[in-house]
Amino acid sequence: MPSNTPRGPWQGEPVPEALGALSAPGGLVVCATKVGYILMTTDGGGLERKFDAKRRNRNKPGVVLCADLEQLKELAELNEEVLAFYERHWEQDVLLGCILPWRQEALALLPDETTRELATDTRGTSCFVIRFGRPAEQLVERMWSERRLVFASSANPSGVGNRGRVENIGTRIEEEADFIVCADDYVASVQPDKDEDTRHEQGVMVSMVDGEGALVPVQKGERSVSPAPVLIRRGLDYPVIMENLSEIYPSWDYRHGEYY
Repeated sequence: MPSNTPRGPWQGEPVPEALGALSAPGGLVVCATKVGYILMTTDGGGLERKFDAKRRNRNKPGVVLCADLEQLKELAELNEEVLAFYERHWEQDVLLGCILPWRQEALALLPDETTRELATDTRGTSCFVIRFGRPAEQLVERMWSERRLVFASSANPSGVGNRGRVENIGTRIEEEADFIVCADDYVASVQPDKDEDTRHEQGVMVSMVDGEGALVPVQKGERSVSPAPVLIRRGLDYPVIMENLSEIYPSWDYRHGEYY
């Protein structure tokens, strides 16, 4: 039976109804990205709804979506090499997420204690994501213009992909969301040489912290530096990201599946 959740197509501009839903307390929006559909929210109430809709373990925090590099620099602890790594991918329009510590003063932007619990891991770090795709980027840009953060997870039952089609987000998520931004054609256009069975359904994630959550040291071209960046999730554009890792960091590791 079709859901009564309102929905609308993305036509190159922010969808007003999606902005309205995202702005409301506890709002939950489904939106297309480069690698499929995500659930987006701005506060603890919305994060609670997200975890419930996905039936996902609460020890897997949502990612932080960044509208631009200035927002990233305000929120996350960086060093010159981590920033250069992000800048490279921003210029290349490549989806990238890195696990980083929060700047202490930025924690004040988290709207409530539930957000602080569900948007960070036990080490106090989060995955900060850039270049995730225009339909969702536009919503994040608008929220950040109001100094509001946006958190996200994939819009599908935990462990099951949506294959870039809104019809695959699952009944539970479809019914829980307040609005759905539909853009199957946009998702398909990002990987035109692949189909629903072969396209990447997630972005690359790189850990830039050690086991305690401290930022990895600057390498300055030295060899065998440890701890070093670790690519912990393979995904869209991973060959480009691995090449960029190799150019900036003489030492880094590949451990797909070593989730935090």
